[in-house]
Amino acid sequence: MNCRKTKDLKLIACSLALCLLLPVYGCSKKSETGKTDPQAVQKKIEEMVVDYGTYGSEANEKVDSLLVELSALDANAGVRWKTIMDLWRSPDLGKPLNYDVLPDGLPDTDELCIVVLGFQLNPDGSMKDELIERLKVALNSAKKYPKAYIACTGGGTAAENENATESGEMAKWLEQQGIDRKRIIVEDNSLTTAQNAIFTYDILTSKYTSVKYVAIVSSDYHIATGELLFSSEPVLRAVSPGNEKLKVISNAAYKAPSGTLSAMFQAGTLVELSGDVKTAFKIYYDNYDIHELPPLK
Repeated sequence: MNCRKTKDLKLIACSLALCLLLPVYGCSKKSETGKTDPQAVQKKIEEMVVDYGTYGSEANEKVDSLLVELSALDANAGVRWKTIMDLWRSPDLGKPLNYDVLPDGLPDTDELCIVVLGFQLNPDGSMKDELIERLKVALNSAKKYPKAYIACTGGGTAAENENATESGEMAKWLEQQGIDRKRIIVEDNSLTTAQNAIFTYDILTSKYTSVKYVAIVSSDYHIATGELLFSSEPVLRAVSPGNEKLKVISNAAYKAPSGTLSAMFQAGTLVELSGDVKTAFKIYYDNYDIHELPPLK
């Protein structure tokens, strides 16, 4: 989903929710006094992520050095963030792009969830064309895999309609196209792609425990970011590294006429995923390259 906000109160509520999640990510460490010091670990994570977002592959040596330093502070966090950084730096992230429908060979069972990423609503609460196009891709994929769940993600982003949510409108559209309501999962609290990943993870792992695999549906320029976040969240939330509950296995994309997401924007999403919402939004405001954002207050 895009990152526009409609109400400061919603943003504050989501920010508080994210802060409450931070302790489960395993990012604390021990200081010289033997007490945990999560701030030092968080600072190291953000330095690493921002360096790569700023300089790309030119920062690889620095990133590797920072991973060593992070592991020295907290071995658990070091393992998790090495996994995430390896994924982010992989040339295979978001590839291959599968246009219009999911590819063959995915499990046609309730182990699969097709996750459709939302998009800013019109002021009156109606869906913009780009979101409808994403839904057409999701519909094609849902018909191809009739036993899979479909998760619609996105909260209230309609400036003049407090009752409308991206996921709610998406779910209505899918039902109108003949998709059984029992297959549709609604995640209607998120306002950013990082929150899409966090809140969808919560829903799937608590209420749809049969789901093991996720396929991302979005616009083509958004797929890599979606895969990065939906792959990283299980890494951060696993009881121990290597025991992730969900795995991203594929994608289906709408070929958008325009749009890009910078590496620095992706850095912001990872900072948000790590729990530092304030810094993440500063990065969004400084670097966002698709939609206008309001100031964070």
